[in-house]
Amino acid sequence: MQYAHSMIRVSNLDETIAFFDKTLGLIEIRRYDSEKGQFTNVFLASEDDVKAHKDGVVPCIELTYNWGDHTYTGGRNFGHLAFYVDDLYAACQRILDAGVEVNRPPRDGHLAFFKTPDGISIELIQKNGSLPVQEPWVSMPNSGTW
Repeated sequence: MQYAHSMIRVSNLDETIAFFDKTLGLIEIRRYDSEKGQFTNVFLASEDDVKAHKDGVVPCIELTYNWGDHTYTGGRNFGHLAFYVDDLYAACQRILDAGVEVNRPPRDGHLAFFKTPDGISIELIQKNGSLPVQEPWVSMPNSGTW
């Protein structure tokens, strides 16, 4: 058995694709439009995963956009998506530089959280243990829920 994807419903497909691109560098690997079902599925993955999975079975996020006006609340009910990163501090700086709030900063050098435009939490986990604790991260308070 292999992990396939996690699906989240989104209210604005273009905004969410841009969000995942600028915060995590995820790229669109395929798209499916259903005229009959009135929805679009877009699959996003990291370039590293695309390169690593030569068989085409790439772990990814499926964005489901139901055509028309939809607002989704309760993103916390989903739980969260989690990604291992090579440098947690650099990843969090990229998130901040993209204009996105880090709700749970990486004070411990091990993990951090931020949210998508629809309120879904994303956890970043430092690969291979924790980084040494450093400022300004250690002094940053949590902001809101994560």
